Amino acid sequence: MIRKQFIPALGRVTAPLVEPEFLSLYPALALALLWFGPRGALIAGLAGVPMAVLARARSARAGARPAAGDAAGRTPPRRLLTAALDRAFASQEETGKASACIVVGLDDPTQLAATYGQEACDRTMDRIGERIAAVLREHDIVGRIDRTRFAVALAPARRMDLEAVIQIAGRVRAALGEPVSIDAMTVYVSASVGFCLTSRAPERTGPAVLEAAGLAFEEARRNGPGGIRAYSADLGRAALARDALRDQVEAALENGEIVAYFQPQLSTDTGDVAGFEALARWQHPSRGVLTPGDFLPVILAAGLGERLGEVILGQALSALRGWDRAGLRVPQVAVNFSSAELRNPNLAAKLKWELDRFDLAPERLTVEILESVMAETDNDVIVHNITALSRMGCNIDLDDFGTGHASLASIRRFSVGRIKIDRSYVTRVDSDLSQQRMVAAILSMAERLGIETLAEGVETIGEHAHLAQLGCSHVQGFAIARPMALTQTDDWLRTHRAKLDATSGVARRTG
Repeated sequence: MIRKQFIPALGRVTAPLVEPEFLSLYPALALALLWFGPRGALIAGLAGVPMAVLARARSARAGARPAAGDAAGRTPPRRLLTAALDRAFASQEETGKASACIVVGLDDPTQLAATYGQEACDRTMDRIGERIAAVLREHDIVGRIDRTRFAVALAPARRMDLEAVIQIAGRVRAALGEPVSIDAMTVYVSASVGFCLTSRAPERTGPAVLEAAGLAFEEARRNGPGGIRAYSADLGRAALARDALRDQVEAALENGEIVAYFQPQLSTDTGDVAGFEALARWQHPSRGVLTPGDFLPVILAAGLGERLGEVILGQALSALRGWDRAGLRVPQVAVNFSSAELRNPNLAAKLKWELDRFDLAPERLTVEILESVMAETDNDVIVHNITALSRMGCNIDLDDFGTGHASLASIRRFSVGRIKIDRSYVTRVDSDLSQQRMVAAILSMAERLGIETLAEGVETIGEHAHLAQLGCSHVQGFAIARPMALTQTDDWLRTHRAKLDATSGVARRTG
């Protein structure tokens, strides 16, 4: 008997299944056969079948959605999905049809739960499951594999190639782009999608395809929001490397392998050092110096994001205190704060304690907040923390400006003192007229709001000079200096000061 149904756990399913109500009769039939013989079993069966049909009708009238093959109850969705993929492998040579697995999940499920509550988050996930099922083909199977992710086993087809799956993935992502209404609340979510073709699977098994699609999803989310990625052998090798790092990262944080590197920020008016930005680096014993792109996802996956923030903050304030003792003029140090750190209700008190510990005034610390965090947050704790830090006297920088759609209202709301223009607007600003117009517009807006500006990612002298000409107040990038270990900063500062003194001396003699 073939039947199709939609259920919260699996979505759209088409498969030869035995009705669960009739499965429930098997124990009774077996006892009747044992006690009364074939005749008794026949009577019990004739009596039981109408009762099962009646129970099914009653359940349907009550709005219940029975689980296909009891999938929503005793058989987990993950097992049904991998079984479908295993069947696709088994029939591939005979039919010439291929399959694929798609994994789709929320880009920031933690923020969704923090903003609307866990119950609203769970109900939103139910709506998402329904929307995914609505855009799939008739024989595709979709199941919720954990709290924030769904997986889809695509029905085998002759034309199941990269382009075909990208189209399906695009439909799924578009379906989730529409807002969700939950108890008069409008919930906006973004989702990323990863997939693996059976032809590219690391092994010819259903679990291997599902795992590979999950790796592609994680890669999409790292490059998101709203990314789509396909599994490849390179992606698999990168995942193995991350797994190796995951086993080492906690020890690396505690034994001092993960340290702050410092990149100078210059004033375009005077050439003086306006401050340093503290950037995390892992001095790996065998792989050399690793940048956050190599290890930050591992740290976040291990739940160590706040611990990383504490390590970098402590080293940054210690460096500032050391420069003071050495008589080197460094007005401030900038530290990035993640959304997880900003959700800590004790953040302001913790920062005040750290500043007091190093005997530093609050204005010596610049708190950098990603524009995407500031633009999307309705979290009361985050709002309270940013406001409290500003009132304390800390400087607030809006990082990666131009990528997160922060409104003018949010810039004023959070007392932003400086915006950091994203490097995507800075690249080729000295030669690209459209870039010049965009940067000029940002600078004009900042000037009218009384906000300072810093261009990040300045890689050439031409870009530096043109930004200064346009009126950008600060610059940072490889054209000035690469991020450096603390031990290198003293020499760099003295060398830079000597260059400035020599330049001003030449200016006086020729003036």
